[in-house]
Amino acid sequence: MGSSYTESLGDVEEHVFRSQYSPVPIPDNVTLPQYVLQNAELYADKVAFVDAVTGKAVTYSEVVRDVERFSKALRSLGLRKGHVVIVLLPNVVEYAIVALGIMAAGGVFSGANPTSHVSEIKKQKESADAKIFVTDATNYQKVKGLEVPVIVVGDEVVEGGMNWKKLIEAAERGGGDFTKEAVEQNDLCAMPFSSGTTGMSKGVMLTHRNLVANLCSTLFSVTREMEGMVTTLGLIPFFHIYGITGICCATLRSKGKVVVMGRFELKKFLDALITHEVTFAPIVPPIILSLVKNPIVDEFDLTKLKLQAVMTAAAPLAPELLNAFQHKFPGVSVHEAYGLTEHSCITLTLATKGLGSVHKNSVGFILPNLEVKFVDPDTGRSLPRNTPGELCVRSQCVMQGYYKQVDETAHTIDKNGWLHTGDVGFIDDEENVFIIDRIKELIKYKGFQVAPAELEAILLSHSSVEDAAVVPIPDEDAGEIPGASVVLSAGAKESEEDIMNYVANNAAHYKKVRVVHFVESIPKSPSGKIMRRLIKDKMIEKIKTTSSTKSQNV
Repeated sequence: MGSSYTESLGDVEEHVFRSQYSPVPIPDNVTLPQYVLQNAELYADKVAFVDAVTGKAVTYSEVVRDVERFSKALRSLGLRKGHVVIVLLPNVVEYAIVALGIMAAGGVFSGANPTSHVSEIKKQKESADAKIFVTDATNYQKVKGLEVPVIVVGDEVVEGGMNWKKLIEAAERGGGDFTKEAVEQNDLCAMPFSSGTTGMSKGVMLTHRNLVANLCSTLFSVTREMEGMVTTLGLIPFFHIYGITGICCATLRSKGKVVVMGRFELKKFLDALITHEVTFAPIVPPIILSLVKNPIVDEFDLTKLKLQAVMTAAAPLAPELLNAFQHKFPGVSVHEAYGLTEHSCITLTLATKGLGSVHKNSVGFILPNLEVKFVDPDTGRSLPRNTPGELCVRSQCVMQGYYKQVDETAHTIDKNGWLHTGDVGFIDDEENVFIIDRIKELIKYKGFQVAPAELEAILLSHSSVEDAAVVPIPDEDAGEIPGASVVLSAGAKESEEDIMNYVANNAAHYKKVRVVHFVESIPKSPSGKIMRRLIKDKMIEKIKTTSSTKSQNV
């Protein structure tokens, strides 16, 4: 059984839970690129990344060479320690080389969603004080007017952009690297943007040590004999913390292979699993839904699958869906995990073969080196086993804070170093952790986080909108969709569709409001907080009533 202890804070006793597994050492004085590429020379000719569709491949020796060349090229462009570089790319075989090259140069990698609206990219650039963009020809138009140098990955030569290939080749020819600064483990290396527990997107400051510590915990059960054995599907976006840390860096560290997919199409997905003999596939619940329900799956010979495990981490998995998947793919184990950007990636997981019992609907056990507690959100008191409270975590993976957001940081990390996740859960007697609710109001659309506050700001910028509230509406395909209750100003002529189109023109496609209901007022508490649960219940009721009326009229 995992250790739990009580520590006394004044008059208050703290219930703190630790891993059932022994602590693991975290190496000192090693950067993230050095840590993940350690012993890469032993795997020089092994493929590290391969494109699922085109077959374009990069070996470990090429990864090591190009990380060094790119870091040198960045420094020759004037990049200095602590400078932020935004990477606006889909999943490509060069992605991890770009990210690790930035970090090796002393820079800070900040991934951005390539489907983002121009205004969102501009906001991220300004918030992060970014000095350089790395993108491709397709997305160049979105960044060319942002007044910072742009490096373009790919064979296409783009006027106004610096070609990545030419740049790294020139760096190799350029002789000594006279601008190199020593990169320390406590230097920042990544700044992903997260909505946190309070809505608007913020830069999460992560150091080399944060990410190395996270990998030490998540890979604690990988032995030397298991090195080079795993083929991982790289479909989760690499701009996301799980994509870059949990897929790219974890696979490089364990010397496996990543099969890179730019986007999900069921046929290509199944083709990739079979052709590339994928053994581990981190995916999101809507993909599991497709695998269970879509008749296309029956066109494939599933006996050819080498798949051993899938992991879902972005949203809760419905028990019925889990059962249906296990019935259709009996040889594939399903691991649920829980992680957050502010904790450098995975925090709790079941993805460890042969360790513990896989308890359905649990998000896993506490990883080595982590402390966890559950607190009453009203009193702040920590709670014993089997008692739901806000999940808090303390470890060397906890972020340094939100960039230039002192108040938001203090709201999230308390004076004793506990990261307050905004999620409600509990731990049972067998060390299984369950997440049962979210204090935070984020909507999880197909695994993507959508902040209601951001969509409400867009809605309120419309001249005919007096007030608005955005809530998550359950949806079988997407998990949740953003639904808006909107108060129109007197005399406004807009339809629900007009309002949806307005949001769609000002936000990324996954953030679109997909249901709009016009209402007379938005219910709020005495303190002015939007009463989201009440709004959500009313919207769901109206949707049910409308659909039953429609079916009666058919």
